[in-house]
Amino acid sequence: MNFLRVHGHVGANDGLRVSSQEFQYQARITTPDKLNYLILVPTLRCNLSCSYCQVSRVGEDTNGYDWTDETLGDVIEFIDALDGSEIKIEFQGGEPTLRLDIISNIIAACDRFEQAEFVICTNLAHLTPELIALLRDERVYISTSLDGSRLVHQQQRTSQVDATDRFFDNLAKVVEQIGIDRVSALPTIDQRNPPEPQSLIDAYASFGFSHLFLRPINYQGFARKRHPSSGKDHSEWWSYYYRFIDALIARNHSDLTMVLEETYLSLCLKRIFRLGVDGHVDLRNPNPVGIDYLVIDHDGALYPTDEARMLTRSGVVDLTMGHVRSGIDRQRQKLFNANASNFGDPDCDRCTYQPYCGRDFIDDLSRYGRIDLPRHESFFCQKHLHIFDLCMRLIYSEEAAVQYSLAKWLGLAGNALPLQPYAL
Repeated sequence: MNFLRVHGHVGANDGLRVSSQEFQYQARITTPDKLNYLILVPTLRCNLSCSYCQVSRVGEDTNGYDWTDETLGDVIEFIDALDGSEIKIEFQGGEPTLRLDIISNIIAACDRFEQAEFVICTNLAHLTPELIALLRDERVYISTSLDGSRLVHQQQRTSQVDATDRFFDNLAKVVEQIGIDRVSALPTIDQRNPPEPQSLIDAYASFGFSHLFLRPINYQGFARKRHPSSGKDHSEWWSYYYRFIDALIARNHSDLTMVLEETYLSLCLKRIFRLGVDGHVDLRNPNPVGIDYLVIDHDGALYPTDEARMLTRSGVVDLTMGHVRSGIDRQRQKLFNANASNFGDPDCDRCTYQPYCGRDFIDDLSRYGRIDLPRHESFFCQKHLHIFDLCMRLIYSEEAAVQYSLAKWLGLAGNALPLQPYAL
């Protein structure tokens, strides 16, 4: 009790302290109220066949998996009806650059917004003159996959040496032409055969990337059949993850010219220390769907998340939430949102990390076919226990290398560290 009193958690019941605590609590649970982020899927066709594809894409020459002219018109009408001055649109697929005509039409339809940002998620198998021309618009960003060295990338994605060489050449050209600030990449890790941490770090540093979002193969799409281990034990993954973070910290301390960070770990650290860091939906609580973000699939169907469309496409469960022509199915949205919080869950309510954590019932449905699994048995819970435990170990570490990376990841001035542990 003395610990709680000394550090301001109890006692001193003055108005300012009470108001401050109430403000912090309300700030953490405040939910958005304006739809301003769309994930658009103009086509499911793709020019690659990656074994861990989450989407269950179709072949490049397959008919019937693109937006029709009518669907394009419906989407533009849907965008026109949005209230607000800002919008962010992410083009997914398939391979969305197969329909640059649709992407250009959508971008043109957003000219009325005071602030607009467009992210094209592409495998960069081809860098066409049309795509290069589109990238001259400074509102357009590129997101791609870089799984590590040329050999690792070839094994997991392109399968052919010439296709791998073309990807690396195209990535270098894009970075050179539009700048590293408008290009992002993320790796997908096969936990049974992960690349050496230093090799992966070197691959990203060679292009100038300072952020890596580590992710194991997701139990979605084709991966459910081709990588069944992705839905099972993850002890190998966490062993690899810790080794990677150790290598990243050592690298940052040995070469001060560039600081690299693992994006999700950095996000979790910021969730602990900062209010309002809730842009990543997995960590929002409550996490209502269909409020500020929405997915519009190749056939015009609406989904609460990109993972939800993957589950539906795989035939696991129908998670559609309306159609772009008729709008959001409010009854389904209400049903989804009744399970979009960790409040009231007996495991979560007892957990130290509840204020920083979130809720992902889509992941539960994917892995277990149910959403009422005891929370501590779920992958989502185990994942965040691992990560927040790691956060705490880093926060209380007195090692100079750890303190240096931590300060940079949190955006702190150098003299703000080391973070002193409480004296009991």
